[in-house]
Amino acid sequence: MVLSKSWIMVKHFVGAPKPEDFKIVEKELPPLNDGELLLESVFLSVDPYMRPYSGRMMKEGDVMIGSQVGRVIESKNSEFPVGGYYVAQAGWRTHFISDGKGLVPLPSSWPESLPRSLALGAVGMPGLTAYFGFLEICRPKEGDVVLVNSAAGAVGTIVGQIAKIKGCKVVGSAGSDDKIAYLKEIGFDEAFNYKTVSSLEEALKEASPEGYDCYFENVGGKFADAAVPQMKEFGRISVCGCISAYNESVPPTGPYLQPFLLFKQLCAEGFIVTRWLNRFQEGRKQLLEWVIQGKIKYREHITNGFENMPAGFMGMLRGENIGKAIIKV
Repeated sequence: MVLSKSWIMVKHFVGAPKPEDFKIVEKELPPLNDGELLLESVFLSVDPYMRPYSGRMMKEGDVMIGSQVGRVIESKNSEFPVGGYYVAQAGWRTHFISDGKGLVPLPSSWPESLPRSLALGAVGMPGLTAYFGFLEICRPKEGDVVLVNSAAGAVGTIVGQIAKIKGCKVVGSAGSDDKIAYLKEIGFDEAFNYKTVSSLEEALKEASPEGYDCYFENVGGKFADAAVPQMKEFGRISVCGCISAYNESVPPTGPYLQPFLLFKQLCAEGFIVTRWLNRFQEGRKQLLEWVIQGKIKYREHITNGFENMPAGFMGMLRGENIGKAIIKV
């Protein structure tokens, strides 16, 4: 008998998620049928997208959405031997049964010295988001000036380092002095703490008086109000997220950006990373190669214990992590 624990969303979030919005439940899993396998979650991911998508994709009482690195502990499917590690989309669960569909094996070139949790971070969905969202939409050229906000997060850290690989000058914004120190450590040319600067506009101008060719947008809101006017003509904006608005029940209003888009002839495009699903293998291969070569450095914010998943999720939304937020079961 295997007992699986799951975290369910008791009710849709109003404002920031709260501890009482979650509940842990237990369920006895049935014996495996032919072709099935049983996996236990080793690492689970908590990501910003879970906040807006919970309202769009989930009903109250559903298991929280999300991915994990799972290890096969029992198998009646010869293609998935016991002991294998796979990335799955099984939600916040300790154990789950699969027929193998949708499971993604870690690349065969994965070094034993590399944490498997990176399959949820730098070599996983956040890394792919950075890789395709930056390269395909911002189309960076050597010498471009690139602006990244939420730059110390799972996606922002990778975007900045890919920009450096491509020969760009990179400016990052984050919300603590420790995060700014880390951005400098991994190669950002300029970085500032948006919470302590006296003027966001002046901080952006000081970091790059000549303006910005590329802007990788994770935040939206007042940051975008300050950043878009400082784009160079024909600049490119990749809209990955707008975390400043995720907890807002009434969308805030701000300056109108259309005049800048028009007269600077800017290209701004939002994206969902699954647009490039058919190229994920390419992205994983390149990201893993860069990590092994030391061209992409990583940091993980580990929360220990499945019972602490809601706390890890809420802490990530508050910006408590540097790099990828991971739950270690």
